[in-house]
Amino acid sequence: MAQKTDPPASAPAEEPAWKQRAVERSTKAAKLRAEQRVERFLDAAQAIITEKNTTDFTVQEVVDRSRQSLRSFYQHFDGKHELLLALFEDALRRSAEQIRAAAAGQSDPLARLKVAVTLLFELSRPDPSAQRPLFTDFAPQLLTSHPAEVKIAHAPLLVLFTELMTEAEAAGQLREGTSPRRAAALVMQTVLFVAQSNGVAEDESAHPLEADEVWDFCALGISRG
Repeated sequence: MAQKTDPPASAPAEEPAWKQRAVERSTKAAKLRAEQRVERFLDAAQAIITEKNTTDFTVQEVVDRSRQSLRSFYQHFDGKHELLLALFEDALRRSAEQIRAAAAGQSDPLARLKVAVTLLFELSRPDPSAQRPLFTDFAPQLLTSHPAEVKIAHAPLLVLFTELMTEAEAAGQLREGTSPRRAAALVMQTVLFVAQSNGVAEDESAHPLEADEVWDFCALGISRG
C-alpha cells in the first residue's frame, strides 16, 4: 500500500507592496523624530557649554534646556560622557570640513599640508577667548580614558591628512619611502599634542610655540629637501 506524503509546503507569501511602503514610511518618520530629539539635546548642551565656558554641567540642565524628558535623554545617550563624545565628534568633523575648505585654496600639495597643519594647531590649542572647552577640558580626559573612542572621533581628520599626504607623495614632495597614512597620523598626533599642551607658561618670559614653528618641525620630518 502506497504511503501518503504531505503536500509540499507553500512558499511564504511576500508582504504586499502597500504594506512595505507603509512600514518604510513609518520607519523614516520615527528616525526623523529621533534625529530631531538628538539634535535638540546636542544644541542644548552646546548652548550651556558656550554660556559657562566649561563642560561642567548636569544631564538635568541639558534636559531642561532642551524641553524634553529625562527618559528621552537616556533613550539616546548612556549618560553625559556619551553626549560630550557626540559633541566632540561633531566638532572634529566640522574642523575637518573647515580645514579641507581652507587647504583647497592652495594649488601646491605641500602648501595645502601647511594650511592644514597650521589651522589644526590654531583650532586645537587652549584659548579662553575662543570658548573651546571640549578641546581643552574634555579631550585630554578622553585621550587617557577612552583611546578607542578618540581614534573614531579623529577619523575624519585622519582621512583628510592622508589625502593631503598622498597628493604630496604623488607630486614627489615627501621623503622617499614615506607612508602617507603613517605620516598623516604622526603629524596629526604631533600637532594635537603640542597644541593642547601649549598653555600659558609659568615663566612669563617664555614664548608659547606658534603654528609656523610646528609646521616647520613637521615639514622637516616629511618633506623631501
